Amino acid sequence: MPNALKHNDQSPVVQIQDLAKSYRVYQKKEGLAASLRGLFHREYREVEAVRGIDLIVEQGEFVAFLGPNGAGKTTTLKLLSGVINPTSGTAKVMGHVPWKRENAYRRRFALVMGQKNQLWWDLPAQESFRLHQQIYRIDRESFDRTRDELTELLEIQELLKQPVRELSLGERMKMELTAALLHSPEVLFLDEPTIGLDVVAQHNIQQFLKRYQAERQITILLTSHYMKDVAALCKRVVIIAQGRIEYDGSLSGIIDSFSGHKIVTLQFAEDDAMKDLERFGQVLEIVPPKAKLRISRADVPKTLAAILSQHVIEDVVVEDPPLEEVIADAFARARNDQDETIEPADDASAHAESPS
Repeated sequence: MPNALKHNDQSPVVQIQDLAKSYRVYQKKEGLAASLRGLFHREYREVEAVRGIDLIVEQGEFVAFLGPNGAGKTTTLKLLSGVINPTSGTAKVMGHVPWKRENAYRRRFALVMGQKNQLWWDLPAQESFRLHQQIYRIDRESFDRTRDELTELLEIQELLKQPVRELSLGERMKMELTAALLHSPEVLFLDEPTIGLDVVAQHNIQQFLKRYQAERQITILLTSHYMKDVAALCKRVVIIAQGRIEYDGSLSGIIDSFSGHKIVTLQFAEDDAMKDLERFGQVLEIVPPKAKLRISRADVPKTLAAILSQHVIEDVVVEDPPLEEVIADAFARARNDQDETIEPADDASAHAESPS
């Protein structure tokens, strides 16, 4: 597959400075009388979906955007793709201001949303692909070559003539990715691309994205609630909560930043030695002759020394907690650090009035 890298400028591909987006949301009250009053006097509240974020993404990076529902992830991708306008702040992608919606910019990026379809539901995917060819003005030779490469990589050649509505969820997502990549974008925004897919379909999408990004060196921003997507694809992680960036760094660094404990698995020489383990830490599981404890990171050395001085241990394993657990702790900590709810849902723009 040929390299599609075109952005040779030394400046970052994505530059965001103090970017913010807020909505006026109508507060509907219960009851007939309140509803009638609402016809003449509506009450609104301001919802801050994105609260002045700063971010730099370099060429060829594969960055994960993580956060709980309503954190502002999808809103940020919508801003960067020009779907919505910001309330304040600036952003540039490959030198373009996204919300200017210049044709030159539209031809250089792609947006795939796992819960939205861009293909015609009742038509075969190949018909939608032809429409994309005309929209992006792709010459016939390049179109045929790129389509064939993508469909071969995704193993969907035999499905091109089948109506999209008859495809499985995993097959439809493969078609969506193919459509998004036909014009060889330099930047790809992915919003929950594996949502609802089974384990096999998730793995296939992950392997495709990993190979495609490695070969093309395009810049990808990914949002996902599946930590396996993140672990398989991304070296850099940005955690966004309540519209603000709470962490920006390596995947491994998340554990150091947000996890205050270790998981210690002990194999005892005698079953009756596993009594009163609560004094050493939180007991997670006991399956004789093994026991699993959660112990504060700072206390692991002295706790293990105390256990070894009192019991015969045949094996010991010290591990970091599961990534999903650490991420959940990070989300909870971010919520506790802020007193107000910022964004009711990532698709708030569909139900709110946006200021001009």
